[in-house]
Amino acid sequence: MILIKASGLVRNDAKTQKCLLNPTDFTLAGGDRIALTGPSGSGKSVFLRALALLDPLEEGRVFWRDKPVSSSGIPAYRRHVSYIAQRPAMLEGTVEDNLRYPFSLKVYHDLTFDRAAALRLAEQAGRGERFLDQQASELSGGEAQIAALIRVLQLQPDVLLLDEPTASLDPESSREIESLVAAWFSGAAQDDRAYIWISHDQEQAQRMSERRLTMQAGTLSEHTT
Repeated sequence: MILIKASGLVRNDAKTQKCLLNPTDFTLAGGDRIALTGPSGSGKSVFLRALALLDPLEEGRVFWRDKPVSSSGIPAYRRHVSYIAQRPAMLEGTVEDNLRYPFSLKVYHDLTFDRAAALRLAEQAGRGERFLDQQASELSGGEAQIAALIRVLQLQPDVLLLDEPTASLDPESSREIESLVAAWFSGAAQDDRAYIWISHDQEQAQRMSERRLTMQAGTLSEHTT
């Protein structure tokens, strides 16, 4: 099943109008585990943000399950497709306060916070109940990323777009992030979920993917060994 289809995506720098992402066609199918690698500044994050419809496109369309995503449909699209930044934004308050926040948004009006489910996710990352009571301002980089990922995973998205989620983290925290994503991926039918993981760590890219892509100067291509 095709989850996301991108047709002719183009992104330019807003100030210089330099092309950041050359015309790009791409298909993400259910069950895909994709690693995206390439030099810094090559356009990897630009591409992921374009797929997430976080930035305006100069050209191209994004389709969700064969239907084009309109401007008015972007909030509903983001309910299915979640972008995870390298440096997560945490709100003031506890970890639990941060986990509760999405349920205050209109797009999730039909959902309610489930503390037991959040705790199960925390335990998958080696964290206990006390983790939910910690102040967000006191979290390490790895702990903040775990909290941010739990905040997304509790909403049961279909697609994760992971923009170097373990960059600058210690090996233990990186493994915990990997475990969370792997558990989420395996927690549904084979064709229901997919992810793209940007990484500069070639061993991680190999470990976390079955399909490899590379980005060079704004051009996306299949990885060849």
